[in-house]
Amino acid sequence: MSLTQKDLIDAITNELGAHGTPISKTQVDAVLNRLSIVTARTLKAGGDVPLPGIGKLKASQRAARTGRNPSTGLAIEIPAKTVVKLTLNKAMDEAINR
Repeated sequence: MSLTQKDLIDAITNELGAHGTPISKTQVDAVLNRLSIVTARTLKAGGDVPLPGIGKLKASQRAARTGRNPSTGLAIEIPAKTVVKLTLNKAMDEAINR
């Protein structure tokens, strides 16, 4: 099951409300949008972003390499780029892999 952004906002709002921390959907949406801005800024600066209860986001450099065009089979050069990797914490890894 995949969550849409609306589903995620609804789920967080309901979860917080059920545990005594009522918050509006607008506020949850604002927090998630600011999280993406802070995350991008931090990763671009070379830092890591902790996601409590989930893991840590880290920026990593992927080297340039030669690939193949699947349609023609011709070799193509794939440029180097920065990618984001998520390292799960132990609790999340165990929850997913039970």
